[in-house]
Amino acid sequence: MINISIFQRVTVAVICVLGVLYALPNVIGGKAFENFPEWMPGNTINLGLDLQGGLHLLLKVETDVAIDEMVGNLEGDIRDILRGQRAFPKNMRLERRAVEFDVSVPGKRDQVRELIFKRNPGVNIDTLDAGGFRIEYTEEAISNRRSDVVRQALEIIRIRIDETGTREPTIQRQGDERILLQIPGVDDPERVKAVLNTTAKLTFHLAHPEVYGPGRRTPPGYLDLPSGEEDQEGARYWVRRKVEVSGDSLTDAQPSFDQNRPVISFRFDQTGARKFGSVTSKNVHRLLAIVLDGKVVSAPRINEPITGGSGIITGQFSVQETQDLALLLRAGALPAPVSFLEERTVGPGLGKDSVEAGKSASLIGLLLVIIFMVVVYGRFGLMADVALLFNIAIIFALLSVLQATLTLPGIAGIVLTMGMAVDANVLIFERIREETRAGRGPIASIDAGYRRALTTIIDSNLTTLIAAVLLFAFGSGPIKGFAVTLSVGILTSMFTAIMVTRLLIVLWLRRSRPQVLPI
Repeated sequence: MINISIFQRVTVAVICVLGVLYALPNVIGGKAFENFPEWMPGNTINLGLDLQGGLHLLLKVETDVAIDEMVGNLEGDIRDILRGQRAFPKNMRLERRAVEFDVSVPGKRDQVRELIFKRNPGVNIDTLDAGGFRIEYTEEAISNRRSDVVRQALEIIRIRIDETGTREPTIQRQGDERILLQIPGVDDPERVKAVLNTTAKLTFHLAHPEVYGPGRRTPPGYLDLPSGEEDQEGARYWVRRKVEVSGDSLTDAQPSFDQNRPVISFRFDQTGARKFGSVTSKNVHRLLAIVLDGKVVSAPRINEPITGGSGIITGQFSVQETQDLALLLRAGALPAPVSFLEERTVGPGLGKDSVEAGKSASLIGLLLVIIFMVVVYGRFGLMADVALLFNIAIIFALLSVLQATLTLPGIAGIVLTMGMAVDANVLIFERIREETRAGRGPIASIDAGYRRALTTIIDSNLTTLIAAVLLFAFGSGPIKGFAVTLSVGILTSMFTAIMVTRLLIVLWLRRSRPQVLPI
């Protein structure tokens, strides 16, 4: 164990130097390294919500809205089926999330039932006394839809937050319909809330040629939607319930300008482009309503088929609104609106106090460990203290490179690691003492101390590492932060104890050639 090759010496030295260099931006600030190449030091550790302040939100996904929309789509699908069979519905109505209707051609009831089952496998169909049908989704289908809506909302919120440039947010599901969101270092909480609270559901519908005021009866199969254009305040549109093209088919949306007006340019995927081209080809001279979150932002007339799969959305938008809306459309529409159940803004002052307390605890812990090792093990303890300083530098370097988020429990993990880092050295030094008392020489004692303590060191650190991995796998938020720093600390402490301290002892041993070990 006292034979260390030149390659091993160089490797240990390079790792220690790189550890110091990559940890340095956390001490003097990352701005001093802005002009360095990307592979050079410059990244600093991200501070969590409890250290730098930020926004804490508890959201509720309004899954009932998604269920109502699912029932509405079922009604539209039934109308299309009946129209295709030339068996137009009579007295179609919605009753407690069920669609009830009579078939105008009794001889086609069985055929209609079969087609509805085929296109909507998650429904129950009951026959009414008058010979009509009552169709509703099963409890299983509704439960699955609620679960899917929350899952989709979680992923879309994650994409939206990531696109705003926020680092290391905490986004996790709570219960059946709630989502917990913690965003550290937020400069504009209201903009974040606006981004989250916008459903951004974009659909294209064929519209009735007439724009009218409120108070008129909506034709069957149409929706009564308000205009979102400022110059048409109070105006409303009749748009077909059927969605011709959905915003789900968008592949890109970017803010742009058209005739010096802020607009949003969009592009469909192959399927969406084909649908869009088909709709515009079959409905030349009709109005195509662009509906965003239940408002008709524009209803241009189709002058010619649009087969390129791209277009623009015009409206009364500001430049900031086009940027935010393009972001939302790229991320995708929320499957249901969200509401804010809880909101807390954590001030940076509280986080600053936590940072200062963490610094104090770390420095006091470090100082006590250094003193203990020097008092108990003398020169060998001093070498272990040098390795401990390198260990701390490598921990901060790895956290900076990984762009990990440091939380208050994470600081606790680092403080714990300081004690664990010298624990391996304690095992080795005690073993060396035993070998010295048994009459062995300095070289034999050191060699036996490292060789015989190595298995114990690996076993003890491996069991702790397993616990840290499980904490990361099954924990959340601050617990994961503790698990990350603890895991990194265990790996670096094994390196510094087995390699760095051993290298320092071997170099001293070969230079001094002592007759008695000062331990």
